[in-house]
Amino acid sequence: MVQRADQRGQCGPWRVHRTMVPPSSTSRRRTAAQQPVDLRDVFNAILYVNRTGIPWKYLPHDFPNHGTVYAYYAAWRDEGIFAQVNYDLTGLARVKEGRKPEPTASVIDTQSVKTSTNVPVTSQGTDAAKKIVGRKRGILTDTIGLILAVVVTAASLSENAVGIQLFDQAKKTYPSISKSWVDTGFKNAMVEHGAGLGIDVEVVHRKSDIPGFHVVKRRWVVERSLGWIMLRRRLARDYETLPASSEAMIHIASIDTLTKRITDENTPTWRGAY
Repeated sequence: MVQRADQRGQCGPWRVHRTMVPPSSTSRRRTAAQQPVDLRDVFNAILYVNRTGIPWKYLPHDFPNHGTVYAYYAAWRDEGIFAQVNYDLTGLARVKEGRKPEPTASVIDTQSVKTSTNVPVTSQGTDAAKKIVGRKRGILTDTIGLILAVVVTAASLSENAVGIQLFDQAKKTYPSISKSWVDTGFKNAMVEHGAGLGIDVEVVHRKSDIPGFHVVKRRWVVERSLGWIMLRRRLARDYETLPASSEAMIHIASIDTLTKRITDENTPTWRGAY
């Protein structure tokens, strides 16, 4: 049975989102010629693209027109709505875990990914160490893996340069951060920059006496977060023309994960139903 929009609005995940997503009248890209749409359907369509990795024009007809959905997405991206929603939900998720809303410690890591053919050459680069042509994602998480800051650059940019941008972004949003763990790819320039911001940066080394894979102190947290976002097919490689869109897609993936943590609801599945 199809539920009415006002009835469906009472469901768990959207009950969280609707207080944070701006009404349609605030979208600068919306014109008078467009028909009013249910913002829940728009947001669900954006989550659908993020999870499945389909092009915008292949959105199923159950959702609003793909042009309308993209117009909302682009407006919310440019206005920083996704980053703000991620910030608000992170505080709620931390409180639910019995922690303070503002984190005091963080973990940083980067990931180089290949790009699709539509990505401008000027926003790509070559990661010589990993032999990947594409872009580099840098994320800063708290100690339970919630994403606090995101930076997407050309893959040729050094770890230090990405880390410094992450520190600047995170310290502006979360002034309470005073400790950070990083891997050995980050050098003295990053440590010194962190010290200047009041952040004690600790470089975590692998245990040389243990061969093969082993869990490395603190670093496993941020590596798990990178694994979480890679479950989103839109993020399996970088399909976005703009680095800002790549950052927005990471925020959207984080928003979906945070909402499920807060509401204790998971995406319905057909597995085991037959």
